[in-house]
Amino acid sequence: MTREEELKSGDKRLSDDINVLEAEVAQLNLDLEKTKQDVRRLREEEDPAKGVYRHEEIFQAQQDKLRLDVEIQFRTNKINRLKLGIEDMEPSAGVKNGFLF
Repeated sequence: MTREEELKSGDKRLSDDINVLEAEVAQLNLDLEKTKQDVRRLREEEDPAKGVYRHEEIFQAQQDKLRLDVEIQFRTNKINRLKLGIEDMEPSAGVKNGFLF
């Protein structure tokens, strides 16, 4: 699929601009720190003796934290590929045929 076809199909791809990706990583890191603080705050608010539980909010915040970790890793990997001059990565012939090795 060419870049133009991807744009027409609505598939969201990461930018090919290192500066944009680095800015996104910086913003995601800020969001990640805020999410970590939210998890910490929610855990401190819990008081089983009084019947105060925040398990649903904690779970959701932890899911957001994991999502942000993955988003940061995707962008970091893309930056590294761009710096190394690696274009679209094609799977090896063995993987295309169903073999892992």
